[in-house]
Amino acid sequence: MDLAAINKTLRHESPAVIIRWAMSVSKRPIATTSFGKTSSVLIHALQSELPKLPLIWVDHGYNVKHTYQYVEEIIKRFNPNLQVYTPRVTTERRLAVTGGVPIPEDSEAFSRFTHEVKLEPFQRAIDEYQPDIWLAGISQYETNYRKTLDIVSIDHRGLIRVAPFFYWHQRDIEAYIQRHNLPSPKHYFDPTKLSDSAECGLHKVS
Repeated sequence: MDLAAINKTLRHESPAVIIRWAMSVSKRPIATTSFGKTSSVLIHALQSELPKLPLIWVDHGYNVKHTYQYVEEIIKRFNPNLQVYTPRVTTERRLAVTGGVPIPEDSEAFSRFTHEVKLEPFQRAIDEYQPDIWLAGISQYETNYRKTLDIVSIDHRGLIRVAPFFYWHQRDIEAYIQRHNLPSPKHYFDPTKLSDSAECGLHKVS
């Protein structure tokens, strides 16, 4: 793929056009969601274009009550083809054996934890679906790492990642949510992120 040429062509296109382009070059597409605060935007766009597309959710086991309520609201409203992947070790077992979420200062333990609750379940999804295109809800403004990407990029696994809302600003995302009366969780917690501006691991391995 000539990524520079593709991204130049798609730079000012709508998310719907970008999704259609992705489908025109894909035989085995997937999408992912974290069910974070703005996740409903990509889900809404996909339901309009690709209602049967596998939507992968890695439920790391540390989500708060509001997240699970939000998931149920999304399911009732959109009935997505949601595929849930969970860690092989339950949250309670990890708490009993290792004490739960390790402190970030223990980089080895924290890296192992991230692998167990996020990366390994996602790798199972990849192994099962063997995707050639991965639709993701990331936007450029979210992290410094994402500022180095584009609408279409290739991740560290060699997956072609397509971000239909990549160049949208936060205000645009929030306006889209209001315009379409989309739900948003009151609270969201990701134990693998040290801050809101950090990567969760799916998009970048540190």
